[in-house]
Amino acid sequence: MNKKIIWVVIFAAVLLWSVSSPKDMFTWWLEALPALIALPILILTRKKFPLTPMAYILILVHCCVLMVGAKYTYAEVPWFDWLAEVMGSDRNNYDKVGHIAQGFIPVILAREVMLRNHVLQPGYWCQFLSVCFVLAFSAFYELIEWWVAIGTGEDAEAFLGTQGYIWDTQSDMFMALLGGISALVLLTKWHNKQLASLKSM
Repeated sequence: MNKKIIWVVIFAAVLLWSVSSPKDMFTWWLEALPALIALPILILTRKKFPLTPMAYILILVHCCVLMVGAKYTYAEVPWFDWLAEVMGSDRNNYDKVGHIAQGFIPVILAREVMLRNHVLQPGYWCQFLSVCFVLAFSAFYELIEWWVAIGTGEDAEAFLGTQGYIWDTQSDMFMALLGGISALVLLTKWHNKQLASLKSM
């Protein structure tokens, strides 16, 4: 089966599962919106600016993370409730998975876009500025959460997902930083090979 079809089938299956009886529909829209925005962008750019296979896989993983969080809210993902009990914690840490992904995936996309548009050359500056992008993106997302909370009041509590942790915003950005650095350490060589393959096509 065509890889693109498999990608779409997985996305659609997780989306349908996620939107079926979510914990709260308002929160579902808030959490799932980035994935819903990503899909048409990928469709519209797939011919003019096709991404590496790695980028498409990472985007799909990130969309699935978002849609799982959207279904249950990030503070109530069942498996992480069980994990919290095992670890003797009162906090469901699925949101930290989401914020690691918020660094791990966008850093590769930022790197790919900058390198392919000749904004930067491969090297330390590219890695550093890709991580800077991730931190800026994470901070901007925290601002969005703040604005939504101000605009909707108590309805945004599940979207914020702070669970009473006063350093939640700072730890979210730190998780994104760790995710971004980890992705560059683990995936740069593989990503370079895929970028080289795109050039030769």
